[in-house]
Amino acid sequence: MAENVPANALPASLLEAVGLTKRFGALLANDHVSLAIRAGETHALLGENGAGKSTLVKMMCGLLQPDSGELLYDGAPIVFPDPATSRARGVGVVFQHFALFDALTVVENVALGLAGHEPLATLAARIEDCVHRYGLSVEPYRRVGELSVGERQRVEIVRCLLGNPRVLILDEPTSVLTPDESESLFRTVDLLTGEGRAVLFISHKLDEVRRLCHRATVLRGGKFIAEVDPKTETASSLARLMVGAEVPRTPRSVTHALGEPRLLVNKLNVAGDGSRGSALHDIHLEIRAGEIVGIAGVAGNGQTTLFEALSGEKPVVDQEAIIIDKVAAGGLGPTERRALKAGFVPEERLGHAAAPDMRLSDNVLLTTHGDGEIVRLGIIRRSALLARFQEIVKRFDVRFGGKDPKARRLSGGNLQKFVIGREVLREPVLIVVDQPTWGVDAAAAAFIRTTLRQKAAEGCAVLVISQDLDELLEFTDRIAVMSEGRLTAPVPVAETSREAIGLAMGGAQAAGEGTHAA
Repeated sequence: MAENVPANALPASLLEAVGLTKRFGALLANDHVSLAIRAGETHALLGENGAGKSTLVKMMCGLLQPDSGELLYDGAPIVFPDPATSRARGVGVVFQHFALFDALTVVENVALGLAGHEPLATLAARIEDCVHRYGLSVEPYRRVGELSVGERQRVEIVRCLLGNPRVLILDEPTSVLTPDESESLFRTVDLLTGEGRAVLFISHKLDEVRRLCHRATVLRGGKFIAEVDPKTETASSLARLMVGAEVPRTPRSVTHALGEPRLLVNKLNVAGDGSRGSALHDIHLEIRAGEIVGIAGVAGNGQTTLFEALSGEKPVVDQEAIIIDKVAAGGLGPTERRALKAGFVPEERLGHAAAPDMRLSDNVLLTTHGDGEIVRLGIIRRSALLARFQEIVKRFDVRFGGKDPKARRLSGGNLQKFVIGREVLREPVLIVVDQPTWGVDAAAAAFIRTTLRQKAAEGCAVLVISQDLDELLEFTDRIAVMSEGRLTAPVPVAETSREAIGLAMGGAQAAGEGTHAA
């Protein structure tokens, strides 16, 4: 890791925000916020979802224009009228939500983000050099639509690095990376700051911030709260600054009896499409009412295919391969499986879980239209729809500006709370959640985990697919590992460790014995 440098020995700021203010109607998103990013340092930007981090970053790269205040670049005032101008001046951003075209290959997507008309073969060679240097696993000629969320994030990072930025802004860069991949990214960040570049690191993983960053700026409610040295803080003290209160840990111990199996997976096989991690091989799994089972694994090892098979997006040939609450469901589609009181939350909330340009109330309809309460005889009962929407917002503390905004207007954490709430209020007997707290702040993550734990206590079976091992170890009851389309037997959390799970993620049978669920 790069050594701390005394503040008085640091060079002048490369990019500085001075008193930036931005208002959206009645919502004051940023209220005279100042932040200086210096050459040779990694600076953390912290705050709960909706604190104003994204608005600040968008003003710093030209996506938004401030109502007041100014930007300084190399100490001189500057205006970025658009992102292309900021990129040309050396400000690169990797956003939490990706800007990639599924139908194009990795190299074609990278080419769209770079100036000029470099031959694809030459660009592919540069990508290979970049991934080799920084340890980022990216295949230039794979189609983006075949990639997992973790792999897509690596494409965005590589695309940004190929632009040779002086200032690199990383928005939740490790949210879908494994510990080893995160370590590789940290080495990349240290190399970049060692070259005299500046890095703005936005993350809700506070232990990473403490380890990596030289300084941290904390926002709350759109206002500057503090600038601290994260290495002298604890994760708890940083969370307290972000939230303004103590953040409780999620209880994990089971204090209720388990019921009948709500999900049975028997000899599930899914043919692949030729891409890595697209096939499933002899999957066995049992989840009983009242328990939470977690599935760990490196991105691209079959987790997406497993979710699609369980949700009905990818029907399987054998009807008996998937049994939901004693009903054979292998050949059923998503609406039919929801009629069996199953709920599903995919990993990509914007575009898969929610339609970006539809209002939140209309997004409620996407998974509730078959329940018989909101739609009857083919007619949408608007009053019932709005009542459900308002209940989700109130019970799950979904925050936004306006009365009923489009889904894309919400911060990542608030949209995730909305999507979780939409499924939970359907009172499912089974809920499958892929990456439940990806890019979500500590308070929202605790809320989501507590909600899932409460549903389990009420008799729901919960399956959590996550690349966050700390999350799985904190609140699941049993953990299995997905590797190359195969699933290890789930084992009680108390009987495994990070080391054993890590070995299993690499293909060794270390998290459990055998390949079938007990």
